[in-house]
Amino acid sequence: MDVVKTWAQDHLTVTHPELRRDGPVCPPVGPSFRSDLMWVGRISGTLPRPSFVRLVLLDAMELLPTLPPTEGSAAVLRTLLTVLPDVRDYALIDDLHDELRSAFVERGTMLGQFYPGCDQPGLWNGNRPLDAPIPIFVVRSMVATDLPFLLERPEWMAAYVNKFAPALPAYVREAVVSRLTASSSTDVLTYQFEAAPAAGSDGSTTAVDRPAADRTVTSSSASDSRTHGRANGKSVSTGPRPAS
Repeated sequence: MDVVKTWAQDHLTVTHPELRRDGPVCPPVGPSFRSDLMWVGRISGTLPRPSFVRLVLLDAMELLPTLPPTEGSAAVLRTLLTVLPDVRDYALIDDLHDELRSAFVERGTMLGQFYPGCDQPGLWNGNRPLDAPIPIFVVRSMVATDLPFLLERPEWMAAYVNKFAPALPAYVREAVVSRLTASSSTDVLTYQFEAAPAAGSDGSTTAVDRPAADRTVTSSSASDSRTHGRANGKSVSTGPRPAS
């Protein structure tokens, strides 16, 4: 697939005057090439069955995390390309990309589509970085800089936060996703610690912070201060929850 290699090296690994940022069009491609961590497969035929192409892509999703190296910084450079050089109806490419993208994101991977005249805008401007000489699907690991591509849908941002901040408590991840995906008219959750009263020697009480493990966390709508400490009338606890 010399045409793919030439296009990737001449287009994706170099800078572009319309990018409005430094660096190549697709930063991971160069290191992936140099590390010999890019694999290319081919689907022949002008009208391949969508069910077959779907199966190939889902297989790539399962295969990617098993390819060496499975650990270390080089693991994110692993990339699988599926080329469809005979396809001329590019609706197949867009339809399958739209159908499968969420499934890939949930697995911590990214599915990209490229084809001649692809009109998807770039991240930084309106140019067309997804324009390619032949139709190509690209499967790669999600990286931290993919954040802007995932802001469109809360479930994508949830997958992003789960991947890159797994140690955060679930209620914190929920608040982060709510804020990152909220519009100006959307209520988002905020969290704060409540103080627990402590009894003094004379029987009086003084507000003090509880130990971290015992603190009760409550949520409130950032757009309505009257619901301080609550969201939809419910509090959220950091401790074990009772079985429903």
